[in-house]
Amino acid sequence: MAPTSPLPKIHRFITAHDEEGKAIFSNKLDEESKLVPNSDGIAFALSYTTKGFPVSLDDDDDIDVYEGYLKEAPGLVVSGGTVLRHVDIPPNTACAMHRTVSLDYGCVLEGEVDLLLDSGEVRKMHRGDVAIQRGTMHQWINRSEKEWTRMLFVLQESKPLKVAGTTFGEHLAGMPGVRSSD
Repeated sequence: MAPTSPLPKIHRFITAHDEEGKAIFSNKLDEESKLVPNSDGIAFALSYTTKGFPVSLDDDDDIDVYEGYLKEAPGLVVSGGTVLRHVDIPPNTACAMHRTVSLDYGCVLEGEVDLLLDSGEVRKMHRGDVAIQRGTMHQWINRSEKEWTRMLFVLQESKPLKVAGTTFGEHLAGMPGVRSSD
């Protein structure tokens, strides 16, 4: 059985409007963003998702889209949308080397993590550090013996990357519980 993250629960507060147009907090969804562990212990929380540009906020259209993805989770990226995801990585754990067809902002919220690229280059990221991941093959590695890492990712679909005449697509081989993007 995969270990459970000891890090605090994640709460997301979605704002909305009352009938007079005043800002309120939405009560349409539970405020807890639930972490779901994979077989390797890495846990994902789908904290928000949108579809379409520009996003429609009228009549809670965006919340309805997100609610649909909570019922049937998307791949790592949403075609024509954005994904806000929390990821908890247990000690001594690495995800599979992978590539998404997206522009990703990955921020370390707790702990430390190594960002390894397929070239062999690596950067140790500390709390508050941000990686701008641009369709590269990469791997996240928590080398700590005891401490968990929590990251926050914002992903936006990109055009498939072309380098020297070669087009690179999504590559998710070996990532437990992760399906291809829609």
